[in-house]
Amino acid sequence: MTALTEFQRLEAQGSWRQTPEARLREVVVSVGEATLILTDPKSEVPLSHWSLPAVTRLNPGEMPALYAPGAEGADETVEIDDRLMIEAIERVQRAISAHRAHPGRLRGGLTVLAVVAMLAALAIWLPDAIIRHAARIAPPAQARMIGEAVLADIERSTGAICTRASGQAVLDWLTPRLIGEEALARVVPGPLNGALRLPGDLYVLGADLLGGSPGPEAAAGHLLAARLAGDPAAVTEEALHHAGLRAALQLMTLGGLPAGVMQGYGEILLSRAVPRPPVPPLLAAMGQAGVGSEPYARSLDPTGQSVPDLIEGDPFRAAPPPKPLLTDPQWLALQQICAG
Repeated sequence: MTALTEFQRLEAQGSWRQTPEARLREVVVSVGEATLILTDPKSEVPLSHWSLPAVTRLNPGEMPALYAPGAEGADETVEIDDRLMIEAIERVQRAISAHRAHPGRLRGGLTVLAVVAMLAALAIWLPDAIIRHAARIAPPAQARMIGEAVLADIERSTGAICTRASGQAVLDWLTPRLIGEEALARVVPGPLNGALRLPGDLYVLGADLLGGSPGPEAAAGHLLAARLAGDPAAVTEEALHHAGLRAALQLMTLGGLPAGVMQGYGEILLSRAVPRPPVPPLLAAMGQAGVGSEPYARSLDPTGQSVPDLIEGDPFRAAPPPKPLLTDPQWLALQQICAG
């Protein structure tokens, strides 16, 4: 090191005390190879060797400088008033310290990296975890509120929901019997190519399923398919992901959603293909509900070529259901739900 080369032959007078009780003794202080050597000036016999990295100044800023071979409390001390020697000791100590390994710095760097990685992981994981939790704990009323917000955004593309009282009364009577007591269905004038399940057990049908079908079976099949294709928690979670973390937090703390958080989500749902459930559970649900599967299949593919399993597996292919879903007047009222 440059500092060692420069000062290794430097000497100065000093006053050495071997023990706190001993008398001061004149010595020659010299800088060795990373050591401080105290020598008897008469006999030139070394009296003590101190490790420079361990040398401690006991009176910083005062003169003469008082040094000890270690921490404060050591028995030996030496007084030096030669400023060049004092500077040499300090420079050599700094040079030695600069070339030491610093495991503490490495540990500190690793700790900082670990903290940064943990914060990054939290930033990625925490919002998703909060949204999943909000969707899971949302009571039915909050889930229905989310569904209504989604429906309001869907209406921006399809037109306002159809509200003719007689038709809605039929739908309100049929829906709980078909897909669940808490279920609610709405009809929009635009085509949906099926039915959508929204949060809160809310379902949306396109008017095309009513006007272009000979009976209610096709619409009923689509409602059953929407119920089986969409998991309630997953449907709510997806909507909240679109709404964002702030909306999820407000839902959990204040019980409501910020205005406009579902904007654009309706278009996303309408741009995707309507999800379809596996055929076996759908046929089982249709058989239990008294709904033939062929009308549903023909609404998907009028030729039937892509849905032979639904046609051949119709639970009522050999004989009609024991009881019709709706009477003729009820079906007519439901078909006219968007009229007027």
